Amino acid sequence: MSFTSDVKEELSRVEPVCSHCDRAQLAAIIRIEGTLFFSGKNRYRVEVATDTPSVARLVIRLVHEIYGLKTELTVRRSVLHQTPNYLINIPVQPKLAEALVDLGVLGEDGLELGIKPSLVNKQCCAAAYLRGAFLGSGFVSNPRGDFHFEITVESEPLANGLVELMAEKGIAARVQQRRNSYMVYLKSGEAILEFLAFVGAHHAAIVMEDARVVKSVRNDTNRLINAEVANQIKTANASFDQIYAMRIVLETYGLENLPPALQEIIRLRAKHPDATLKELGEYASPPLSKSAVYHRVRRIEQMAREVKG
Repeated sequence: MSFTSDVKEELSRVEPVCSHCDRAQLAAIIRIEGTLFFSGKNRYRVEVATDTPSVARLVIRLVHEIYGLKTELTVRRSVLHQTPNYLINIPVQPKLAEALVDLGVLGEDGLELGIKPSLVNKQCCAAAYLRGAFLGSGFVSNPRGDFHFEITVESEPLANGLVELMAEKGIAARVQQRRNSYMVYLKSGEAILEFLAFVGAHHAAIVMEDARVVKSVRNDTNRLINAEVANQIKTANASFDQIYAMRIVLETYGLENLPPALQEIIRLRAKHPDATLKELGEYASPPLSKSAVYHRVRRIEQMAREVKG
């Protein structure tokens, strides 16, 4: 199973906090994954399709428990992917139109485009609505890879409504249009973690936090290794330049004609070509500070430049 499937499986088992949470959750699923058919005054039919069996069971149970409506289930199998798809049909029946108004699918002027405010009055119900939205069309990438999260909806007002619900919890989401749909997405691992925890996917949140820690440690280790390699290259380049300058000075003046302090540095560099300036100072007798070694090396490099003109 994918990480998305694991999250949906967990979310489908979350218990409601209050008596209205189930209604908010069902409303979001039907708004996002439902297709509404109209065949006359107050004659509606709804189809809800999902690839997740636990979501199919949840929709059927909530439709029965909250509204007492009849449902029909058809299991289809994708020819391309050989995976089952569950089609829930809520046929034409007397109480369906009333239920669709209660769920915020229908409004006074026809189809409701945004989120019905009464569905998300309480924070627990807002969490339930977001939970239903993810169960409907949510996707979250495996946390061991790049962090990515999205919920796809068909109307811009609904997308903006989801963004507002997340913002109330301090979760920064954005909307991007994709042809005839709108994608509500999160990019940062922290935002995705906060969403999962808010809607009740606590196990998934722990898995993701563990992955974030591992990824952070790995990134820190890589940075340290890269910095160490860069320092080694820098030291090697500096050592090469110093040896080149010392060779010019030796060929021009001879070692015996140089001040004792410069003779010592030349001998130390010849013996320890890969050492840093600090290490060269530690090899000296008596030991020299890094600053003292630096000034002697600079003096040799200056003499080499004067010889070269």
